[in-house]
Amino acid sequence: MMWKKPWGWGEGICIGAGLIVTGLVLQLSVGGINWQLMAFPVNILIAILYIAALIIFYAMHSRIYFVRWAMSGKAAVSSLAFVAVLTLLMGLIRQETGHVAHQHDPLEIIGLSRMLSFWPFVLAYVWMTMVLGLETIHQICHFRWRTVPVILNHLGLFIALVSATLGNADMRRLTMNTRVGQPEWRAADAYGNLNELPLAIELHEFTMDEYPPKLMVISNATGKALPEGKPEHLLLEEGIKSGTMDGWTIELEKQIDLAAQVYEATDSTAQGSKRDSVKYVEWGSLGATSAALVKAKSPDGKLERRGWVSCGSFMFPYQALRLDSAVSLVMPDREPRRFASDVTIYTQSGEKMHAVIEVNKPAEVNGWKIYQLSYDETKGRWSDISVFELVTDPWLPVAYTGIIMMMSGAICMFIFGRKLYNL
Repeated sequence: MMWKKPWGWGEGICIGAGLIVTGLVLQLSVGGINWQLMAFPVNILIAILYIAALIIFYAMHSRIYFVRWAMSGKAAVSSLAFVAVLTLLMGLIRQETGHVAHQHDPLEIIGLSRMLSFWPFVLAYVWMTMVLGLETIHQICHFRWRTVPVILNHLGLFIALVSATLGNADMRRLTMNTRVGQPEWRAADAYGNLNELPLAIELHEFTMDEYPPKLMVISNATGKALPEGKPEHLLLEEGIKSGTMDGWTIELEKQIDLAAQVYEATDSTAQGSKRDSVKYVEWGSLGATSAALVKAKSPDGKLERRGWVSCGSFMFPYQALRLDSAVSLVMPDREPRRFASDVTIYTQSGEKMHAVIEVNKPAEVNGWKIYQLSYDETKGRWSDISVFELVTDPWLPVAYTGIIMMMSGAICMFIFGRKLYNL
C-alpha cells in the first residue's frame, strides 16, 4: 500500500507525476513563467526565502516524516529521473527564443518548445533542488572530515543550479548593428526593443579571410551540384591546375582573387559584326570578386569549352560557363575562414578600449562580453556593417563558484578518498 511508512519508489513517482500534472494545469491556465518578473532584486529575495524555508523544514525533520523521506536516496533518484526525462525532451525538441509565437504549433501551445518557462519542468527542477538542499544541510549539520568531498559536491551543485535558474532573469543577450565610423550605443533584445547601453562601440574596419574558391558542375535543369548526393568540387588552392568533375576534365588557365568584370567587343561573324564578351581584370578595390579562366573537356573528349567563371559580388553578377545543354560549370560563393572587427569600445566612465573581436574571441568590458555575430552577407568581405552579440550575466561568478566546489570535491575524493574514509 502506498503512503504508508516507510515510503518508497511509488511515493517518489507519485510526487513527481503530481508536480507534472500541476505544472500542466498552470501552463494551460496562466501560460509559461515570465522570468523577467523575477529580475533583481526579486530573485535575491526568492533565493533568501527558499534557503530559509529549507533550513526551517530541516529543523522540523524529526517531526515531519515527509522531510525525513525527502533526504532519502529514493527521493533523490526519483526526483532526478523526472528532471532527466524533461531535460532529454528539451534536447530533442527545438527550443524557441524570440517573442514570436507559432499559434498552430502544438508544441508551442503546450510549452514544450520553451522548456525553461515550462511549469512542469520548473516544478520538477525545484523539487529536485529541494531534495538536494535538504541533504546538503543534513551533511553540514553532521559534519565529518570524511564527508568534505560529498559536501563540496552537493553544495556546489546546489549553488550552481539555484544561481543558474534565478540568474536567468538578470542575463541580458542583445544584438547590436554597427557601421564603419559610426559609434553605436543601442542594441536590440529578442523582442526587437532597443536598449541604451552603458557602453558604445565604434567599428573601424571589418575584415574577412576566405577559403580558396572552388568550381562545381551543376545541372542546368535543377541547379543542383553533380553528381547528386555526392557532389564533387575542384578547390583552386595554390598549385592546383586541373581536375575532373562529373567526367569533365577541367584545366585552370588563369585565376584572379580580386577581379572586376569588364566587357570587350569581339568579332562574331565573317561580316565583321561585333558582340560583347565578358572578361576579368585585376581590381583590388571595393566589390572585387574572384574569377577563373578555365578550359573544360567533355567525358568523351569531343567537346571543349573555354571561358570565365566567377562567384560574383554585390557589384558584379556571377558568371557561369555553359558546358553543354545539360550541365554548366560554376564557382559558388567563397566560404569565410575567419572574420573579425577592429573596434573601439567607450564606457560611461570615460574609458576607451581598442579590440579586435572575432568569432569565439569576444571582448570583455564592465561585465559585458561582446561576440562577433554576423556582418552584411550581401557584401561579404567588403561589408561595412558588423553585427555583435552583447551578453551580461551577473550571476555567472556565483555559478562558477558552485562548479569549482564540485570539481574540488571530485578531486578531494580522488586523491584523499581512502584517507578521508578512515578519519
